[in-house]
Amino acid sequence: MTDTDIPDGFEPLSRKSPLTEPWEPLYAKKTDKAVIIGLRLAKPHTNGRGLIHGGLIAALADNAMGYSCAQMTNWTTSFVTISLTVDFVGSAEIGQWLTIESDVIRTGKTICFAQSLAKADDVVIARASGTFRVVPKKG
Repeated sequence: MTDTDIPDGFEPLSRKSPLTEPWEPLYAKKTDKAVIIGLRLAKPHTNGRGLIHGGLIAALADNAMGYSCAQMTNWTTSFVTISLTVDFVGSAEIGQWLTIESDVIRTGKTICFAQSLAKADDVVIARASGTFRVVPKKG
């Protein structure tokens, strides 16, 4: 994969985790109100039928919504997932560009509500909603 396969505005995702490491490279584009996660779909992202795995969508939606909540608080707090709901409305295949685009509904002192759309080549394939607990950063 080359940098020319990556849409403008996306840079390597700086936040790494053991869960997402096998799915690298992951990319992010920050806006004023959200962190959009993107990746070029490959074999490690698929199920036994060669379609994108729902677990990948759920995990990336969880990350994108949590990061977007954090961005709305200028990264001064952390968030842990209370609930996550995903509705699958389509599928995607190897080679397509997947984005998880989030929208923070409300951030309070203890709870953040967010939603996101998963899109394969700009076609919606899933929607997710999440509720996150605000966890003040120590130190």
